[in-house]
Amino acid sequence: MFTGLVETLGSIVAVTRQGPGVLMLVECGLVAEGAAIGDSVAINGCCLTVIEISGSQLAFEAGEETLSKTNLGKLAGGDAVNLERALRAGDRLGGHYVTGHVDGVGQVDERQDDAEWSKFWFRVAPELALQMAAKGSVAVDGVSLTLVDVEEKRFSVALIPHTLSVTTLGGRQVGDAVNIETDLLAKYVERQLRGAAASS
Repeated sequence: MFTGLVETLGSIVAVTRQGPGVLMLVECGLVAEGAAIGDSVAINGCCLTVIEISGSQLAFEAGEETLSKTNLGKLAGGDAVNLERALRAGDRLGGHYVTGHVDGVGQVDERQDDAEWSKFWFRVAPELALQMAAKGSVAVDGVSLTLVDVEEKRFSVALIPHTLSVTTLGGRQVGDAVNIETDLLAKYVERQLRGAAASS
């Protein structure tokens, strides 16, 4: 479980094909401090397991399903990534509950910059938009954000200068692919409503 509060920007050192999956070596900086084999780390909001440690570089394996359902399959050496370690019991929860299980890939549809501030519109599948509500929560590339407007196939968020400077979102441009995780509670509410509609 994560909060969607990015701890640091990391960078991809190398991506090596392994059958249907890949081995990713990531420069993790402070996120590597105290890391152990088997730990969970969110990379652009996708929960992966540490399999090797070499100083501040951590290695992760991503399988075919992960590569097809997230933007991790497009990463190459030198690319920046958002990093967050899993929550520990007693940690502060400043964002919202993020599982690290990406629901789908969205796309930057529009970017409106105003000085150091930005409003982003992201295009998503209609079934993901159904799990969103204005003033609710969404994770974009693992960043916990508050929804401003929600339409049938897209939604908007307002980004403060700090978020733009300490996450990969500041470098995102129209057409870029992003990982989307909708709010956990919204998934359960939708499931219950569908079940009730089906039984009536």
